[in-house]
Amino acid sequence: MQNTIARRIFDFLKEQLPYSLIERDILMRISERVVVQYRPAGEVIFRAGEQPGEYIFVVREGAVHLVKEDEGREALVEQCGEGETFGIRPLLADDDYALTARTAEDTLLYAINTVGFRDLLDTNPQLTHYLATSMAGDIRRKLDTNLRGRLRLIENTTDANAPLIEIQSIEWSRPPIVCGPDEPIREAAQLMSDENVGSIIVVNAERHPIGIVTDRDLRRHVVTGLYSLKRPIKDVMTSPVVTIPRDVTVADVQIVMVKFDIHHLVVTEDGSRNSPVIGIISEHDLLVRQGNNPATLVREIHRTTTVAGLRMLRERAEGILRSYLEREVSINYTSTIMTRINDELIIRCLHMAEREMKAAGHGRPPVDYTWLALGSQGRGEQLLRTDQDSALIFADVDPDTEAKVRTYFLELARRATEKLFGIGYAYCPGDMMASNERWCMSVSDWKDQFSSWIKTPDNEAMLHISIFMDYRPIHGNFELADELTEHIFGQVGDQSVFLALLASAAMQSPPPLTFFRNLVVESSGEHKDEFDIKSRAMRPLTDAARVLILNAKVGKINNTFRRFAKLAELEPKQADLYRDAADAYEIFMRLRALQGLKREDSGRYFSTKELTRMQQILLRNSFQPIKELQTLLNVRFQLAYLR
Repeated sequence: MQNTIARRIFDFLKEQLPYSLIERDILMRISERVVVQYRPAGEVIFRAGEQPGEYIFVVREGAVHLVKEDEGREALVEQCGEGETFGIRPLLADDDYALTARTAEDTLLYAINTVGFRDLLDTNPQLTHYLATSMAGDIRRKLDTNLRGRLRLIENTTDANAPLIEIQSIEWSRPPIVCGPDEPIREAAQLMSDENVGSIIVVNAERHPIGIVTDRDLRRHVVTGLYSLKRPIKDVMTSPVVTIPRDVTVADVQIVMVKFDIHHLVVTEDGSRNSPVIGIISEHDLLVRQGNNPATLVREIHRTTTVAGLRMLRERAEGILRSYLEREVSINYTSTIMTRINDELIIRCLHMAEREMKAAGHGRPPVDYTWLALGSQGRGEQLLRTDQDSALIFADVDPDTEAKVRTYFLELARRATEKLFGIGYAYCPGDMMASNERWCMSVSDWKDQFSSWIKTPDNEAMLHISIFMDYRPIHGNFELADELTEHIFGQVGDQSVFLALLASAAMQSPPPLTFFRNLVVESSGEHKDEFDIKSRAMRPLTDAARVLILNAKVGKINNTFRRFAKLAELEPKQADLYRDAADAYEIFMRLRALQGLKREDSGRYFSTKELTRMQQILLRNSFQPIKELQTLLNVRFQLAYLR
């Protein structure tokens, strides 16, 4: 006869996360071992410092408060309502409870025995990811090293038995075709033909790669008659080669090909050029494994001569983004690829604008210049086509000619931003673009501007600093940007008042949760009742990372993830907090991109009702690092004295 109580428990659990991720027959066996507990209001279920028992708990009816006890006082950390799980430390960490659990009202609990449940973590990565990311921040930090490593792997896969192409090791099916440097071109070309390959690796006596020759090289140098077929192959080889180790992944290959704008990578024993050749990977190998890869897309951008063509390629890039998000490829990898694509589109628009200027009789750029990306693109975090944020630096010139030079670059910027608008990047509502004469200046004028902001840090200055401090040069003479960066850090120096005000500005967006852990949404206007993930979740983290890295006097790191990574390195005692902040930022970036693709907009505003239950919980539990970072800022910069 069927156990009706177990069946009722099963029917309840199968609708709740993470139990809905468990196979039904396994969940039924778990349900049969559940203990139903009634707990009156105010009863302690377990205390901080106690050794974990054999159960994890699910609230069937009622509510449970998880509190932190400090010198006789309690601070609410988490409120668990119907269907929510707590007390999962027995599954994930060999440590005492970090919080005290107390019923907030008369409560009915399902106590799930952990025996056998732990084994599910090794076969169900989604279950592990949910449990770990749903934990309160101070609990999550005490996870054992093995679990952290497991989570890092899970970030890149959705199915334990079917890993993504991007994280698979790429294979080569045949030995590489090689020849010596003095081999005549005729013999080398014949060998390529006989073996039906498109490239040959030139090696020395130790079989170390010293160059590579492809079909394209032969067409360019030999077929055109520039070199005789009797000449040695070393005369037409490309050298040095780019090498990689044998255990390289598809993701590694894509990034290296995009970075160096090449079509072939040589595989060696230890990944260096001073090691024997064991294989070769071509762009064709990638195309066979993945029909639409970023390296190919970048090269198509280089060849495209129309705005319409570039817009189509950017739409294809969003297809790549969508597939990465759906398959839960790590945001770090995803943002690296999308940043490079966005950069190449901007660079292409600038090249097209330069040619137009020359054709219109304006000539080439009169002096060196640098195009700066600002905001999310400056940080290398722009996944979607949001509005443009840019600036332009040109080299110092005589005062008599500066107006003429500025006029040239303003027109160049106008043409470039117009093309970017045609691709789908909206104009900045605040006109923070290089086509605005305020943001198109000589390097000396830019130095004066930053000095003014730093030495007179009023509200407007703080706003501009938050936008312009995250600049990144993407085209032109990067030395101009380096000169400006050096000046800025020289000016910041020991400007404690400036840093304190910058820290205070970073405190303007508190964690967006009410006392009852409801999300704070817009109360009026076009986006009434929608959540602003940019202002209320992402900006507090980017602002905190910026002021902390400035305070650490570390230049040339403007990416939020890399800032937190560097801070974790510099401050080991706060390393867990910085890692938690980076994890939270990844969740926010992913949710915003998913909503943006779904709604075909920037993804900034959305109703939380559009999120899945798992997404809602992930979002809510990711605000703890914001609170802790702001507490850190408050203490470190003594912000109480500014109020």
